[in-house]
Amino acid sequence: MKLKTLVFALSAAAIISGNAYAQAPIVIKFSHVVANDTPKGKAADRFKELAEKATKGRVKVEVYPNSTLYKDKEELEALQLGAVQMLAPSLAKFGPLGVKEFEVFDIPYIFPSKDVLYRVTEGQIGKDLFKKLEPKGITGLAYWDNGFKIMSANKPLHHPADFKGLKMRIQSSKVLDAQMRALGANPQVMAFSEVYQALQTGVVDGTENPWSNLYTQKMHEVQKHVTVSNHGYLGYAVIVNKKFWDGLPADIRTALEGAMKESTRYANAIAQQENDNAMEAVKKSGKSTIYALTDAEKTEWRNALKPVQKDMEGRIGKDLIQAVNKEAAALGFK
Repeated sequence: MKLKTLVFALSAAAIISGNAYAQAPIVIKFSHVVANDTPKGKAADRFKELAEKATKGRVKVEVYPNSTLYKDKEELEALQLGAVQMLAPSLAKFGPLGVKEFEVFDIPYIFPSKDVLYRVTEGQIGKDLFKKLEPKGITGLAYWDNGFKIMSANKPLHHPADFKGLKMRIQSSKVLDAQMRALGANPQVMAFSEVYQALQTGVVDGTENPWSNLYTQKMHEVQKHVTVSNHGYLGYAVIVNKKFWDGLPADIRTALEGAMKESTRYANAIAQQENDNAMEAVKKSGKSTIYALTDAEKTEWRNALKPVQKDMEGRIGKDLIQAVNKEAAALGFK
């Protein structure tokens, strides 16, 4: 009798233990380098909420903002190694990884409007770019918007000549390097988490960002002048470790894809509003003088930066650059 009781007890314990194991949630560590209150930060939090709801708790998303887990240079390697499952790096990050075609997004003035941008990211060009990540062990899930970039420095930047000799922080991108050199500046590659202190101490003189990044990182507090140039675009690609993604149960993956689609709609919808709000907040702070380029000055900037597109054909691919320009032409832009 005692033996039967022991066997029953052990069997019951094994079943309970097995059920507990089976019900343990799949953990997705989602790391990014910006603040929670940016478009990307808010979209990441929205994805967490939607993913956990869609999978009925079978997936737990742990969001690590503000470089708390990995910095710019570390996060892609961590993803490839499986130390983190999901990232949303800026599109410029894929060039150093060996997928140079993504640097087409860095070309100054190649996207004359958001409509042209979405024709690229939501169309065949965007899909083909994601396919190029697969040999690197990465699956692309979505493109998240963050808007057009502005220039900041401790001196007015109205003309290309004003950049001469300035040390300007950039992401690690050959296109952005060429962009700053075309303006006469000295490009300085630096992790995003280090930029505020570098601006504060004078290690660099200025940088480029969408409004939301400038404001949430408090860069306007250490930059006297901001120029509304809208010269370049900054967006993100939400990516996952391919082995991890392919190994998920089909129903879980389907649920997560649905959550990603919904959070992408949310991310792209709030991006412009967040940047507009950040611009107003910078204005109200009174710490930076904001200058909008005149039409004549915009033409001057475009002419100065025009050679970058031609110079990058050998690196990015002439056909790809032409394909993006065709999308612009289809909407009436020359």
